[in-house]
Amino acid sequence: MHVSHLFRKTLCALSLALASSVACYGAPTGLTVGPVDLQSIGPMTFTETGILLVGDPKTATVHAINLEDSEGQPGSPKIEDFVGAIKSALAIDGDVEVGELAVNPETGNTFVSVSAGGAIHLLRIDGADQISRVGLDKISHASKVLPNAPEDRVETRGRRKRNNRDSSITDLAYFEGKVMVSGLSAGDAPSRVIEFPFPFAENTIATTVEIFHAAHGRVEDGSPIQTFLPMMVDGEPSLLAGYTCTPLVRFSVNDLGESQKVRGTTVAELGNRNQPLDMIVYEKDGSTSILLSNSARGVMKISTDGLESRASLTERVSGGGTAGQPFETIDSLSGVKQMDKLNDQHAVALIDDKGRLALQTIELP
Repeated sequence: MHVSHLFRKTLCALSLALASSVACYGAPTGLTVGPVDLQSIGPMTFTETGILLVGDPKTATVHAINLEDSEGQPGSPKIEDFVGAIKSALAIDGDVEVGELAVNPETGNTFVSVSAGGAIHLLRIDGADQISRVGLDKISHASKVLPNAPEDRVETRGRRKRNNRDSSITDLAYFEGKVMVSGLSAGDAPSRVIEFPFPFAENTIATTVEIFHAAHGRVEDGSPIQTFLPMMVDGEPSLLAGYTCTPLVRFSVNDLGESQKVRGTTVAELGNRNQPLDMIVYEKDGSTSILLSNSARGVMKISTDGLESRASLTERVSGGGTAGQPFETIDSLSGVKQMDKLNDQHAVALIDDKGRLALQTIELP
């Protein structure tokens, strides 16, 4: 089996026909200059041409922002007190919530979203660990409002209160010239994957997705994908998706949009009472692996060997057990919240070190 060296922050389908990869290159079109008003922290990723895609769950909108980030210098980001450094560099008082992280593959500069002072800010960290604010008042961009988003209101179910609008966008990726978005929609079967061309166009395809949740022992379509990777698996475009509590599920991209509902192949159960946070894929020592960070179960290095032939789990995995695709927990990478690939050997990560958030460069295991 061959899993292409494609990962969600810099994806373009190198192994597909040239006609399908041409869209990944060339100057961006369809962008206009104006303000980008972010209302919430959401996932971020770069296209092949250095355009930053930002999801805003509160407004159910995806923004494509031309940062004009054309210069960088080699570096290995390391800021031990990242929140303190943000406050000092930008003169921000009060609480700072650090959100998503994305590395520009063209320059190596790191971009991080933060919430502070009642506003959402986008920060740039260069190779010398210098932090600066990206001006969003007048910037070249395009915006795409997702159809049929959940209503923005808090609902009570049993003892839990939840606003499904907060999960209208849970992750996004650029793949084969398209933007792919996971999250919730309005309706009784809300978990979905949306895809639309980049630059943005009206022809949006939305597919309801369901899974066999091994820890629960049942088929489910109500919980969103939390993080996903588009990748080629034996020549087939696929999504590898992580769900809360913690099934790992493979979807065929070719199946999305072909019917109203698609059931994925649950290739692994990684343990209950846990939420997957971020994923990258990389090659080392002739093998392709997936690195998955989690809220309660550390960082997992998951093998891709046999992924194409792995049958779906169909029986309950109880007691917090695991099953399916083999993995190992990397004890040296505890506390990783967000990460993105810096180069073939390293990633940049946001790490919770005993309550203090650090920005660090980690070696890929």
